[in-house]
Amino acid sequence: MLKEKEMMTIRDLQTQEQNCIKKYGKYQGEAKDPVLKDLFGTLQKEEQEHYNSLTSVISGRVPECDCNDHQGKEYQPKASYDTMTNTDDKEHDAYLATDCIGTKKMVFSEYNSDVFCFENSDIRKLLADIQIEEQNHAEMLYKYKTVNGMS
Repeated sequence: MLKEKEMMTIRDLQTQEQNCIKKYGKYQGEAKDPVLKDLFGTLQKEEQEHYNSLTSVISGRVPECDCNDHQGKEYQPKASYDTMTNTDDKEHDAYLATDCIGTKKMVFSEYNSDVFCFENSDIRKLLADIQIEEQNHAEMLYKYKTVNGMS
């Protein structure tokens, strides 16, 4: 059973995850590059998994986690824009990716401080796992920008 402060913290984290889900869905529709569209779709699904995990915690069940720290490292996007191209589409997609990196930094920070609000070590492990996945997302977005000459 969660304490009141723990419940409020989980609900706040769910709000962050909902915002990410909405943002990735919106940006998937706005992105010009199919590679970036796919990345936003992938990230949206993973944010939904985070939200679902937090919902499970509220209902009294802590999902297993795998501490996935390899997804960002292994992501190798193909370049759609060359480093010399400065088109409106490239500038638009760079904005979307940069905005999402900023969001990832904020969400990562929330998990970093909120993990210590919980007495249950399984919940702390789950939140640390989600935090790692948020870091992976930022790394994937950064790699997309780098390979496309946007950073």
